[in-house]
Amino acid sequence: MLPGQIASDLAIDAPFVKGKDNPVRNCWHFSTDGNAVNYLFHDEADFKDGMNRVFLVWKKYNVTILAFTLMDTHVHFVLHGAWDECNRFVHEYVRQTSQHLRIRFGEERKLSSVPIHHQEIDTDRYLKTVICYVVKNAPVGGIPFNGFDYPWSSGPLYFREKGSSWAAPLWAGHVQSEVYGTREARVLLKTRHTPGPRLKLIDEIVFPGTYVPYELVEMIFKSHKSYNFFLCRSREDEVDARGGSISLLSIPIQEMRQHKTEICRELFGERTVKKLNTQERLRLAKTLRARYNSSLKQICRLTGLVYEEVRHLL
Repeated sequence: MLPGQIASDLAIDAPFVKGKDNPVRNCWHFSTDGNAVNYLFHDEADFKDGMNRVFLVWKKYNVTILAFTLMDTHVHFVLHGAWDECNRFVHEYVRQTSQHLRIRFGEERKLSSVPIHHQEIDTDRYLKTVICYVVKNAPVGGIPFNGFDYPWSSGPLYFREKGSSWAAPLWAGHVQSEVYGTREARVLLKTRHTPGPRLKLIDEIVFPGTYVPYELVEMIFKSHKSYNFFLCRSREDEVDARGGSISLLSIPIQEMRQHKTEICRELFGERTVKKLNTQERLRLAKTLRARYNSSLKQICRLTGLVYEEVRHLL
């Protein structure tokens, strides 16, 4: 039985009426600005630490994580809870990520000024749209994963077979997970705080079902058919219209960075855009735009240009 407040806030107990949106309360979509940094997570080790960091920060705040995804340049969270609490949660996650980058790579205060966007989610239709938008972020970004298999997100949790069938993924089926004691967990999670006496881990990651109530999210959609409908129909422009957008990438940004370096050498004899002036960066951006099917936001991110200032030039 769900607490009445949560059921009411998320419109779970509201009757379905075709063509009618039900209001929801205390729901928010947060994202960091993907144009602000070149990397948020460098490699698999960073992503694993980033996943475990979601769990550690979640333990400190009274928030419900309905969906999230970690991308190499930005993060998304769909949260339920009081505004102040949700806002503090996201800022603390960014702060701890910045601290991780300082410790591992010596990058001082890298995320100290990264913009954090937020949207209020006010209807059940938009809540479903945003959850699916977040789940789809990796494949829309050109990363070779289905949204429901991208490992650095909550995507693999929803409407998945939980038994021992061969079709049940390791992630969703809890298969081959290990239980660690408190001391082992502190070492693995790189924390001095006690994370709990027993934790379910999969491949050195705290099972996300520990802190994402995926069965609650399934109740929001009510059926796998509804979930798949919103997964297919959710579009970037629906979310962009409310602010806090993320670029629609057609080529993985990792590949585009390599193309950028090659064209830099070809056109200017340089390996980095840091040595290019504004006109040279514009020429680089136009060349990238002409040769590759990539979004303007991605190109601006790669060339260090401000999207709002140059989009009409590209």
